[in-house]
Amino acid sequence: MNASFPRLICFIIWTFFAVPAISQSLPFKTLLKTTYDKDFPLVYPEQKDLLEEAVILDTREREEYTVSHLESAQWVGYETFSMDAVSEISKDETIVVYCSIGARSQEIGKKLKAAGYQHVYNLYGGIFHWVNEENPVFTPDTIQTDRVHTYNKMWGLWLERGKKVY
Repeated sequence: MNASFPRLICFIIWTFFAVPAISQSLPFKTLLKTTYDKDFPLVYPEQKDLLEEAVILDTREREEYTVSHLESAQWVGYETFSMDAVSEISKDETIVVYCSIGARSQEIGKKLKAAGYQHVYNLYGGIFHWVNEENPVFTPDTIQTDRVHTYNKMWGLWLERGKKVY
């Protein structure tokens, strides 16, 4: 065995666990890459023009939404999602769906596309990436907050900024 191999293993372990600001980006990107379908369109937090014109749909559960959400987001839920929740949205509108990281929102996005909504995007990295990139979130009373519901403690690992709420 090569003498540098143990040092390489130590470096990899240190990179993933000892340096949270650096280590989370690569594992988080890897998680997202395996979570998203390649053919489902994404929108990134820096694409402000698209986000400003879009109808924003929060596909998390109600208790997650009430802790914080994107400023103009409309809650539609995941477990309780119904097409009735979007019946007043034109099928020509640009829609951005999001959840914690993007798995649940992608599923809701697929339902929207199957129902004939043409311009549906998933927010890359969900609310976790949004907050990690220092974008604001709000309470239902439109008060800016740093609190984010992280679904559970395990998923809270991916939220680097903000106050974690379980």
